[in-house]
Amino acid sequence: MACPHGKLWFYSTRGVHGCFSNFSSHPVVIDGRRYATTEHYFQAMKFVGSPVDMEAVADAPSPKLAAQMGRDRKRPLRKDWELVKDDVMRTALEAKFSQHASCRETLLGTQGLFLVEHTANDKYWADGGDQEWDLSTPERNIGRNMLGILLTELRDRIQAEGAGAPATASSA
Repeated sequence: MACPHGKLWFYSTRGVHGCFSNFSSHPVVIDGRRYATTEHYFQAMKFVGSPVDMEAVADAPSPKLAAQMGRDRKRPLRKDWELVKDDVMRTALEAKFSQHASCRETLLGTQGLFLVEHTANDKYWADGGDQEWDLSTPERNIGRNMLGILLTELRDRIQAEGAGAPATASSA
């Protein structure tokens, strides 16, 4: 949904920008393994040192369940998670937008807009529900909007590399 000041809010898997959600039904293949969604991949990577937990999360029947399992602190969270989580998300997003041409086209169609995951449910990956979220004043923002920042960076990089050359088809 459009919002003021050159931003585009997204959150739901429904609608034109639904593919920006990590819960969207766009399987990805990363390092030879298929994940049902980028959420499955992201949450599974929390348990790289524990193959049983990693596979259980990766094979969860829904992205919602994968997210719940990923937040379960009874599972052994990798020690470097806080250091690598942004790069793990970058890998997930690069896979989705390179393997799904329709997602890539949707992302490229947001040229000139800053992408903001708009929800009060998350203060790291989203804006924390902040109606006035602004990249130029991070000290005043409720949430960090890291997903929106990473998507905006990815879009800008894709545009710089080839001005929208077609994505490769996915066998996922």
